[in-house]
Amino acid sequence: MSSKAIFKSKSSVKYQTITAILTVIAAVALPQLFHTIGSITGAGSSLGEIFLPMHLPVILAGFAAGPFAAGIAGVLSPLVSFMLTGMPMVGMLPFMMIELCVYGIAAGMLRNVNIPDVAKVAITQIAGRAVRAAAILTAVYAFDYTGVKVSVITASIATGAFGIILQLVLIPVISERINGIGNEQ
Repeated sequence: MSSKAIFKSKSSVKYQTITAILTVIAAVALPQLFHTIGSITGAGSSLGEIFLPMHLPVILAGFAAGPFAAGIAGVLSPLVSFMLTGMPMVGMLPFMMIELCVYGIAAGMLRNVNIPDVAKVAITQIAGRAVRAAAILTAVYAFDYTGVKVSVITASIATGAFGIILQLVLIPVISERINGIGNEQ
């Protein structure tokens, strides 16, 4: 099957599986690249918190392959990263799994909606952050979870503001390119 045929049948199991696998690989590799650069420059792991590199491939997967593949990739990416690298920290792991799953599902559900891509990205970001915040609040107040503080909700938005803006700019451009490849005859 040619790559054009794979791109034409975006609902096929093969396309969904390939997209999910590539997304997990990218979502594990990109943060490591940022952590390596952070180590070299003395910035430490803060570059990952600023640029949010794990979010990018999951949201793109939603736009490219839909909610199922991207939702699965969103759950698996932080888990695989944790198993291979010990990051994200165990206290944040379940919340990142929830957040990235919601990003994938939301982006996938919005992929065929007739609104500008930047609006799709913004809605996806809000959905993921809102569900993550609700999960953190539930864990802390309903279950007395001490692995994370409530202040991480606003702190992560402030720290990741640059990454959020970068996503609003880059994802529509990349998504347009991916869709252009898939639509070539």
